[in-house]
Amino acid sequence: MVGRISQARGRRPGLAAGYLAGAIGSAGVIAAAVVGSPVLLFIAMFVYGAGTATNLQARYAGADLAAPAHRARVVSTVLVATTLGGVVGPHLTAPTGDLAHVLGIPYLAGPFLLAGLAYATAALVLAIWLRPDPLLLTRTLEGERTAAASTQPGDAGARPRPAGEGRRSGVLVGTLVMVITQLVMVAIMTMTPVHMHDHGHGAAASGLVIAIHIGAMYLPSPLTGWLVDRYARLTIATASALALLAAGIVDANTPGDSIAPLAVALALLGLGWNLGLVTGTAIITDAVPLTTRAKTQGLVDVPVAIAGATGGMASGLVVAGAGYPVLAIGGGILALVIVPAVAAARS
Repeated sequence: MVGRISQARGRRPGLAAGYLAGAIGSAGVIAAAVVGSPVLLFIAMFVYGAGTATNLQARYAGADLAAPAHRARVVSTVLVATTLGGVVGPHLTAPTGDLAHVLGIPYLAGPFLLAGLAYATAALVLAIWLRPDPLLLTRTLEGERTAAASTQPGDAGARPRPAGEGRRSGVLVGTLVMVITQLVMVAIMTMTPVHMHDHGHGAAASGLVIAIHIGAMYLPSPLTGWLVDRYARLTIATASALALLAAGIVDANTPGDSIAPLAVALALLGLGWNLGLVTGTAIITDAVPLTTRAKTQGLVDVPVAIAGATGGMASGLVVAGAGYPVLAIGGGILALVIVPAVAAARS
C-alpha cells in the first residue's frame, strides 16, 4: 500500500501515510493492553507493522535522486541511521514502562507510547519537509532528459534497446537476495537467545550478543554501499551468501558455554544481512523503470516480510526437532542458493 500510494502521489504522502498507520497501531496496542483484549492486540499489531514496512520503504526514497553509480551508498546512508534506534530503543523499555505505570497503563505497553510518538513525528516531518518530493522530481528530470535527447540531431526514429528481460532478471535476483538473507537472518537470530538461555546464560549476555548483531546489521552500511558501487552488485551479493555461510559454520561449532564465538557468529549474520539488503535494494532500483518503480519496490518487500515471518516461525520447529546447530548450519547452506542465481544473472 505504501508503494502504491508513493507511485500515484509521491514518496511524501506514501511514507507519511505508512508512519501514521504505525502511530495508529501503537495507540491500538495500548488500548488493547488497557482493556485486556488479545483480538484487538493482534489487529493493532498488524496495523503497527505498517511503521516497520515504511522504514524499509524509506531506503528506496533515499535512492530516487541518486546517480546509479552512487545509489548503493545513498541507500546505506539511510540504513545506518537505523543504528541509533536499533541500539538505543531496547534500553528505553524500562523508562517507558515506568511512564506507562504512572499513567495507569500496563507496564509492557510502555514502549508503544514512544513508538506512537516517533511514528507520528516521522509522518509530520515528512509531510512538511520532504520537499521537493524525490520520486516526483526524478520523474520530472527524467522527462526533461528524454525530451532533450529526442531533439538531438540523428535521433529521429531511434528506438531504445528492449530491456524487459534484463529488468525481469534484475527484479528476480534482487528479490531472491533479500528474501534469502532475511529468512536466514531472522531464523538464526530468533533462536539465539533461546539457545543461550538453555545453556545457562542470562538476559544480559543475550542482550549483549543481540546488540552486537544489530550493530553489525546497520553500522557497516556506508562501507557496504561503497563496495556495492565499486565492485558491482552481483559480486557483493555472493559475498552476502558467504558471510551467512560463515556465520552458520561458526554458530554451529560454538560450545554452549561460550559467548565470544557466538557474538562473532551473530556479527557475521548481521553483516551478511546488511550486504544482501543493500545489494538487493540497488539491484531492484536499477532494474525497475520510473513508471512502476515505487509500486514494484513495495511489492518486493512483501515476500521479504513473509520470509522473515516464515524464518521466525520455522526456526522453533527446527530447533525443537533437530537442535540449534542444525538450524545454524542449515541456514548457512540455504544462503548459498544466492550463488547460482548470481551466476545465472551474470550469464
